[in-house]
Amino acid sequence: MNWNKLLCNRNELQLLGTLNGGQSFRWTYNKDKDEWTGVFSKTVWKLKHTEDCLHYQIIGSLKKPPESNIKAKTSKDMYKLKYEYFEAMLKKYFRLELPLTKYYDEWSEKDEIFKAACKQFYGIRMLAQEPVENLFSFICSQNNHISRISSMVEKLCTFYGEEICEYDGVKYYSFPDVNKLSGSQVEAKLRELGFGYRAKFIQKSAAQIIEWGGEEWFDTLQNMKYKEARQELMKLCGIGPKVADCICLMSLNHLEALPVDTHVYQIAAHNYLPHLRGKKNVTDKMYTEIGDHFRQLYGDMAGWAHTVLFCADLKKFQTDTSDTENSKPKKKRKK
Repeated sequence: MNWNKLLCNRNELQLLGTLNGGQSFRWTYNKDKDEWTGVFSKTVWKLKHTEDCLHYQIIGSLKKPPESNIKAKTSKDMYKLKYEYFEAMLKKYFRLELPLTKYYDEWSEKDEIFKAACKQFYGIRMLAQEPVENLFSFICSQNNHISRISSMVEKLCTFYGEEICEYDGVKYYSFPDVNKLSGSQVEAKLRELGFGYRAKFIQKSAAQIIEWGGEEWFDTLQNMKYKEARQELMKLCGIGPKVADCICLMSLNHLEALPVDTHVYQIAAHNYLPHLRGKKNVTDKMYTEIGDHFRQLYGDMAGWAHTVLFCADLKKFQTDTSDTENSKPKKKRKK
């Protein structure tokens, strides 16, 4: 299968920090081939990066270009239209319309700590995820570690999603539509699959979303102001401030949202807000103070900027500095 190419410098996109930093849980990395395989938008993708290009393959998909866009007369025209359609999906997913290097420069001017962190953690992008997958994935994330979250997400897809394709002996499934998770038998099945108390949160939240208008309900949240959208999300069963902020940031385009967990609290207390050091729990007041501090520091994309600090502080990335994906491209010396 041939690789398609999309012009994209490494400084504008680092796959490791973006795909393996706790935003999405459906990507795997083949270190031998330096390739990523993952699923989004009911499509199975392979990705790899060279100096100036993002290379991609469509392994399988349940999506098709809208018929109104198909004006091709030859198979070559059809091929072009198909990959223009998928390329647009890829650009949207990585928010490639936004000039990240420019934002990094702005954030570096405002914060010396960011300036130091971004030298290694360049190209960290905030994924534009589909709200349904994002919401239920982060319900699974509560009091959990990444490998178990990934396992739970795959179980949701296997039991309630649609099969997309089989590749290298692995079957890939789409993330289920919200109505598939709202049935009365869902909670019992998920408990049987090891979801614990999260089973109730998933089924009840799905039923609430259906009652409030289905997936179109998320469109209304995107059009609200950030704090209003956050309050609406917290009306769902099992959705607290942190998960609501994750959803606002990662799939509702409220890039000022800043999820505060214990790790983020430690970054803030150690480097920015020393009066918060030594606290046992993050209170509501502390949560708001930390978020507001970074919004004042970085502006209306504070959640994205802080994600770079979050990645820089994660121990798993600190031990991966020799990997190809995490090695800053060297500038060519002038002769």
